[in-house]
Amino acid sequence: MPSLALTIFLLVLFTQIISWVGQSVLEDCVFALYIRLISPEPSKRQAQLRKEVFADKQDLLRTSAQDEFAKWAKLRRKVDKGLSELEKLNAAISSQKSAFSLRFKVILWLLTSAAPYILTFYYRREAVFYLPPGLLGPLEWWMSFPWAPKGSVSCAMWQFACRRAVKTAAGLGRELFVVVTQRTAGMAMPGSGKIPVPAAAGPKPEGKEKTQ
Repeated sequence: MPSLALTIFLLVLFTQIISWVGQSVLEDCVFALYIRLISPEPSKRQAQLRKEVFADKQDLLRTSAQDEFAKWAKLRRKVDKGLSELEKLNAAISSQKSAFSLRFKVILWLLTSAAPYILTFYYRREAVFYLPPGLLGPLEWWMSFPWAPKGSVSCAMWQFACRRAVKTAAGLGRELFVVVTQRTAGMAMPGSGKIPVPAAAGPKPEGKEKTQ
């Protein structure tokens, strides 16, 4: 079943990518994309309010409370109103993010934890693919563990093999990246050879004349 093999591999790859990137980082990125595409108005209003409050604060600092009290009081009320509205908007966005975080974690758990186990259990007696006869000798039963037909690869063993292959490929990729980075840094560094310093010019000391 090529489709089953590909599905298990993609689930394993997706799970490993989540572990590499980090759930919190991925959640923040997806929420930022979600709020821009699905509900852009609160974020736009938040950015606009921040700019307005910042500009009003600058005007307030430049205005003297003694010389221009009426203008200063008006700006003060405007800043307080903007801060109050911004605080309410931040609370609404925070509440929206909390609800999104709960749904995101549930979906992520279903994809990374529940789905592989459900898939493995549902197809526990199915063969992902069959091995050539006699390829592994007496170890063929191990590849079909626990309930797949003899001579085949079970879902559980295919999932295990995919996980090991992805982790090994990731480790090799990291090592290759480190080697390439070190070589590139070594080629970019200038030579460390010493620059010859010329001898100081000056009159040579006169040698003593030999007396006959």
